[in-house]
Amino acid sequence: MKTVAILSQKGGTGKTTLSLHLAVAAQQAGHVAVVIDLDPQASAAGWKDSRQNETPIVISVPAARLSQTLQAATNGGADLVVLDTAPHSGEVALAAAEAADLVLIPCRPGILDLRAIGTTVRVVKLAGKPAYVVLNTVPPRASNVLADARAAVAVHGLNVAPVALQQRAAYAHSLTVGQTAQEYEREGKAAEEIAALYAWLRQAIA
Repeated sequence: MKTVAILSQKGGTGKTTLSLHLAVAAQQAGHVAVVIDLDPQASAAGWKDSRQNETPIVISVPAARLSQTLQAATNGGADLVVLDTAPHSGEVALAAAEAADLVLIPCRPGILDLRAIGTTVRVVKLAGKPAYVVLNTVPPRASNVLADARAAVAVHGLNVAPVALQQRAAYAHSLTVGQTAQEYEREGKAAEEIAALYAWLRQAIA
């Protein structure tokens, strides 16, 4: 079983969106996926409540129950566990990072968002785990923006995942009906992005 923590100490970066999309991608690839929702707002669990499909499994638990929940996922035959975390919660973020094989840090490409990743980077380095920044809600035709964002991330000694997620309506619209973009628009650009990101992730945690 592999565990991926989705961390960002800044709110509104797309942690839950990324968590759910990767979990569904895992299920579509024939793997058993579990999302552990560590955010008190329980947005991932709320999405699950509106979903018709049984999978992926989404469990909302307090951070104090993380180790027991991970053990239950292992016993249940999970292939991938995604830890969806809350912003502004350093202790929970550190616990998630320590439990993970890999950390993904979703970040919008704006300068204020890029400057704000420093706090999350410190958590990751304290945990001593490999981490990548996933650029999220990138404006279309924004090659200069991407280049600037990669340079800003490099200052923190981190790499950027090779697949960026553009600003697409399918990401938001799909979640409101208990789906993800690759289910909502199977042939859409968002579905292609998630498939490519998941394929890269599988190699990164192999």
